[in-house]
Amino acid sequence: MSKEKKEKYWSLKIPINLSKIDREMKEYLIVCEQKLGMVPNILKTNTINKKKFDAFNNFYNRLMQEESFLMKFEKEMIAVVVSSINRCLYCCVSHSFTLGKLINDPLTSKNILINYKTANLNNKHTKMLDFVDKLTTSSYLIDDTDRNNLRKVKFSENHILEIIEVCAFFNMTNRIASGTNMIPNKEYYFSQ
Repeated sequence: MSKEKKEKYWSLKIPINLSKIDREMKEYLIVCEQKLGMVPNILKTNTINKKKFDAFNNFYNRLMQEESFLMKFEKEMIAVVVSSINRCLYCCVSHSFTLGKLINDPLTSKNILINYKTANLNNKHTKMLDFVDKLTTSSYLIDDTDRNNLRKVKFSENHILEIIEVCAFFNMTNRIASGTNMIPNKEYYFSQ
């Protein structure tokens, strides 16, 4: 890709008209910029509507940021595998980046992105991702056998529900990102 094309690609940013968004949204975006060094494009997409912005962020923060049953890196593993199955460019890039940072191992993160079955994960995490794979590709086939496979590797009912929620959330987010042709922020490529 030529330098001109690269610049054009990265300049395809979703515009935010700060004068048209409310104070709370502005503050949220400023905190993102300070903490992450950028405003993720998925947030920019949702600034068109305050209710949409709040609903997306409340659900995301409850699932991904709050301390709960799964560890943060396990939730990111789910996000990476779901996004890989769905071939969502934005989420594959952004969540494999985040997973690499959380586990301090970008190589393993990329291996999970390409094929989690060859990433030398422990049995518990492999079973979790097998469940996520099936829930993403053929949810109508999920049955007690699948849930029992999770129970056998010490996932509680609360863990299982959280696995399902994270999987479902990223299936939805992948479709938003793909449907809007969302481009990954360049920071996901150039910082680690």
